[in-house]
Amino acid sequence: MESLARGGTRWKRFAVVMVPSVAATAAIGVALSQGALAASFSVSGQQFKVTADQLDGTGFVQYGALDSTEKGKKPVAVVGMNSAKIRNLCQSVVVPVPVFGDVSMKLSAGGNGGPRVEAKKLYIDADDLYANATFKNIDIGVSTDKTTKGPGPHKGDAYAKGSFAQQAESVRFTDVKQRAWATTAGTFKLSGLHMSVKKGKSECY
Repeated sequence: MESLARGGTRWKRFAVVMVPSVAATAAIGVALSQGALAASFSVSGQQFKVTADQLDGTGFVQYGALDSTEKGKKPVAVVGMNSAKIRNLCQSVVVPVPVFGDVSMKLSAGGNGGPRVEAKKLYIDADDLYANATFKNIDIGVSTDKTTKGPGPHKGDAYAKGSFAQQAESVRFTDVKQRAWATTAGTFKLSGLHMSVKKGKSECY
């Protein structure tokens, strides 16, 4: 029998649904205590939203791929960078919990004029992106297995045959709004991290 507490919430079911969120939070907590650590942000095959005031990246690549989710394969544009510095980063995910309703987790870092978020070997799997972009020495239509300016394709990516690809020495994105399926990084340092978990919808945009 599932245990009940505080207004009849089914806490075992709630815990099962929220485990990925808690795991992601724990990983980020460890990263903070050690300065930087390999990290990933992916919640049970669900989309999440990302915003940033500014992202400066070196060694930029972008290519099409297919992400595997609980609902099947999803086409995404993978953005990879050798290194990135991000100002005022926000990541949010809304998890629907049976009976209880929506639960939102939001992470923010690199704001209030403090140190920026820093990442190495950063990959973002996105299916929607709004931003202002400036590229330096860009090549369009290059093969993803012959990248020379950015990191090679992320391990395990299922490539979309004949997909668009590009690379550049550096890139600057401003006013970023992005919907993604996964974020991974070799190291991810989050200065001024703030996390909140709330009932209902609380998203970055």
